[in-house]
Parts: sequence; structure tokens; C-alpha cells
Amino acid sequence: MVYEWGKLPRSVNDLSNIMNISEVAKLTNLSTKSIRLYEDKGVISEPMRSENGYRTYTQKQIKELSVVAKARSAGFSLEECKELVALADNPCRESADVKAKAQSKLDEVNRKIADLMAIKTTLEGWVEKC
Repeated sequence: MVYEWGKLPRSVNDLSNIMNISEVAKLTNLSTKSIRLYEDKGVISEPMRSENGYRTYTQKQIKELSVVAKARSAGFSLEECKELVALADNPCRESADVKAKAQSKLDEVNRKIADLMAIKTTLEGWVEKC
């Protein structure tokens, strides 16, 4: 699923009830293991716990996890995801802040592509000579 930055499908935005981890995993296309990792690393805000100790997720955590899922698929590290979640949670954020982070990641990807192209050229030369 692809969502606009910080936006979730209407059904998620209209949630009035809390969800358990397996429901959130289905909704966000993340594994329960990944969700727990993001919580443990402080990438998302800590979910509440029910009386029996199970995690319960609100719209806030679901939105944060949606941001993380999109950011991870674009190659952002956990630390970068944490920064993006903080931006998404900040109602005073500037779109320029998000744009700057995206541009920085794009520049990094372009450098990696250039490095890979140089490796490709070297390997093609070796193959041609063998």
C-alpha cells in the first residue's frame, strides 16, 4: 500500500478503538517482530498495555508505523525513520524538513548507483578479457 506522506486510509483515520499487534501488522504490512523492534528502539511511541500485558495500539502508533514502513521501503535507516516519525508527529513541521531528508537520501542513493556502475564497468571489462 502506498499512502501520501503522513496520511492513512480513511478506515485507519476513523479508528476509535485500539488494536492489537496482529491487527496492526496486517494493516501496516509489517511483521509483529518488526513492530516490536521499532518500539524497543524508540522509533515509534510506546503503545499502551492492556490489563493482561498485551500491547494495544492507537491511531498514533498506527500512523507512526505507516511512516516507518514507507521510509524503510525507501531505504531509510532506523535512526532516520525515528527522525521522520518525529517530523510526522510534529504539527508545526515544515514540508522543507521532510524534503531535505528525502533529498539527502536521494543523493545517497545516487552515489551508491554511481559506485555500482563503476563496479559493473570493471566486471564487464574482466568478463570481456577472460
